[in-house]
Amino acid sequence: MGHGRTTVRTSAAGAVCAALLAGGVVGLAPAAQAAPSVRFVDITGDGGTVLKANVVTPEGADGTHAYPLIVLPTSWGLPQAEYLAQAQKLADSGYVVLTYNVRGFWQSGGEIEVAGPPDIADASKVIDWALDHTPSDPRHIGMAGVSYGAGISLLAAAHDKRIKAVAALSGWADLISSIYSGRTQHVQAGALLDGAGLVTGHESPELRQIFDNFYASNLSKEQEMIDWGRKRSVATYVDQLNRNGAAVMLANAWGDTIFPANQYADFYEKLTVPKRLEMRPGDHATAELTGLFGLPNDVWTDTGRWFDHYLKGVGNGIDREQPVQLKSRSTDGYEGYPDWKSVGATRRKIALAGSSTIHANVDSGADGGIVFLSSILDQVAQLPPMASIPLLPRRWAAVWQSERYGAPQRVRGTATLHTTLTPTKESGTLIAYLYDVGPLGFGKLVTNAPYTWYGRTPGEPFGVDLDLFSTAYDVPAGHRLALVVDTVDPLYIEHNPSGAQLTFSSPSDDPSYVSVPLREQ
Repeated sequence: MGHGRTTVRTSAAGAVCAALLAGGVVGLAPAAQAAPSVRFVDITGDGGTVLKANVVTPEGADGTHAYPLIVLPTSWGLPQAEYLAQAQKLADSGYVVLTYNVRGFWQSGGEIEVAGPPDIADASKVIDWALDHTPSDPRHIGMAGVSYGAGISLLAAAHDKRIKAVAALSGWADLISSIYSGRTQHVQAGALLDGAGLVTGHESPELRQIFDNFYASNLSKEQEMIDWGRKRSVATYVDQLNRNGAAVMLANAWGDTIFPANQYADFYEKLTVPKRLEMRPGDHATAELTGLFGLPNDVWTDTGRWFDHYLKGVGNGIDREQPVQLKSRSTDGYEGYPDWKSVGATRRKIALAGSSTIHANVDSGADGGIVFLSSILDQVAQLPPMASIPLLPRRWAAVWQSERYGAPQRVRGTATLHTTLTPTKESGTLIAYLYDVGPLGFGKLVTNAPYTWYGRTPGEPFGVDLDLFSTAYDVPAGHRLALVVDTVDPLYIEHNPSGAQLTFSSPSDDPSYVSVPLREQ
């Protein structure tokens, strides 16, 4: 069912592993600066597993004064030196900071559990060790991390009441909706995680089987995979997290190809604790990257402010700011909102009129780009994936366009697609793309999302409702928005049988449309 995705998976994994290894080596650079105040230690985690860690304490700490504790689990595939630059800054401002290599990676023992119960138990063991061996204040404990470290921090806060504040940067709340949204495998994302795990760690047999079933589209194991992912998703434990009361800061990038922005936004709305949501341009962990080298970085600055207020009681005003802070992919500066639903305060529908039939199994030229590379280009040069909309072959792509807008359209939030689909086969995949189309017909990708179905009766229409990935993008005056739908994208595994055709229609009693969320003008 993967239709030749093996080559893509292998090459993506190789490239990403090389990048992660290079990043891990470079990430050691700040250690030279931080070395005088760093102590490298071994900590016994759950089941006796040895975790490699380092401790940074405030200058002059002599055991007569207790300091707030911040615990930083490492990112997927990166060594314990990852956070040393930020650990030094936090220690300089009065924190005991303990960073540790999560089980299964680098020199830590055990196998990769993907934030499973042993990882959650490890976090509590690390806190126990810090309280016994450092001048840490048990009443003021925080956790933070990037990517894997973010996910573990959130899960730990849901299970350990001692954690009073969390900063989860480029993490996940729902693992399944991140890499299996719309019942579609995000194959480049999976390959990145798998490749990095193979090179820098020791995958557990359970994880190896999950990856194998994921690539093979093994539907008999689908529910098993979903259950495995739910156990590792803090969204499953949101009630516990709310009861425990830890203040939660979430930060992510609009173009995150590992953990899309939607799942963080959905989770944010379910939190009843003190909370903050920050969204910026970029891809997975790229918004935090410069901070790992000790350079100025607004994500890490806000992380410090979050801990200063909720662990040290500093009146820095972060609790009085609008809790949702967004930066558009098109403009500088941040926009504040009282909640997520206020982000796209108004919606404009683009009618998807008429009937359009496309043939499956061929990439039309519309696609979501390449994991990491495309969103980084968008972040640094505002160059997202592009396509010539007039030249897209209508045999393989369905295209609808809005009128030309007389004023800028500030897209904010989650666009939704509603249409009626009639397939000629019982299973299949479609990918929906929203483009900003200029006067010459060149479209810049605004957002996209995949959708897969099984067990449908050929020739029988059914309704499709699909949330595209959340974003913030400004469409210039004089441009149009275009919705494009095709069936193949390198980011995803598609499930279209040979010879399949898809017909999109707009019945009079149930018209098709794409609903675009807009910031109030």
